[in-house]
Amino acid sequence: MAIITLTTDYGNKDYSVSSLKAKLISEIDNINIVDITHDISPFNLAEAGYVLEGAFSDFPKGTIHILSVDSELTPENKHIAIMYEGSFFIGADNGVFSLIFRDKKPNQIVEINLHSNYNYDISADELFVKVASHINRSGPLNVVGSEIKTIKEITNLRPVINKEMNQILGSVIYIDNYGNVITNITEKLFKEISKTRPFTINARNVKFSKIHKNYSDAIDFSLEKKDREEDGKKFALFNNLGYLQLSIYRSNPQTVGSASTLFGLNYRDVVSVYF
Repeated sequence: MAIITLTTDYGNKDYSVSSLKAKLISEIDNINIVDITHDISPFNLAEAGYVLEGAFSDFPKGTIHILSVDSELTPENKHIAIMYEGSFFIGADNGVFSLIFRDKKPNQIVEINLHSNYNYDISADELFVKVASHINRSGPLNVVGSEIKTIKEITNLRPVINKEMNQILGSVIYIDNYGNVITNITEKLFKEISKTRPFTINARNVKFSKIHKNYSDAIDFSLEKKDREEDGKKFALFNNLGYLQLSIYRSNPQTVGSASTLFGLNYRDVVSVYF
């Protein structure tokens, strides 16, 4: 059974998701469609890259991942297909894949060239479905496109290191369902620059001088529950994708507030680390 995942900024109010699924069902027999998310903020490549990076490795080899965010074909926005360790990715070469494969090298990349095969202006979704169907039939990528060696990179989302090598200037790339603030500062970069030096993380008016291993590590369970600092405690950690995350213990954006709301942090806001 074909497994095809969908990551889009379509939302669930309109018919776009249903239309895409209908095209897949009509084109591919015995299909299992998995919605990773359709709630990416419109045209937000950082969000799309972060979410798909976090999800794709849990799927079995052979899975086809369709990423449709800012995917309209333009002279500067080509369509590509990627193979990486037995999994396949279809989307636009708009820089989003450089976020997903930041430390990974795809096995094969092709620029899709099927558009002229159709006597009408084929939409991005229609094209992605055609390519997914070809891949599902074990068709080689070089049949649907010409091989290329590199993908477009998004450089303005990378952290900046100062000349003195004592500061990382990062930014917020994602706010999750709990209101946790995820930055573009990775654990790997942090360790390379820190060299075990003391540090201060600055995010608007809040500061952190310690990074915890996980959520429960932020709480002193040796104390009686009435004496613990739990609800509302702020802390920093590296999440399971290796990104610096700022959190509040047991936060709820709908009631007591979250790291994003209480710290006043949103997408692209600055988070810096001083050593």
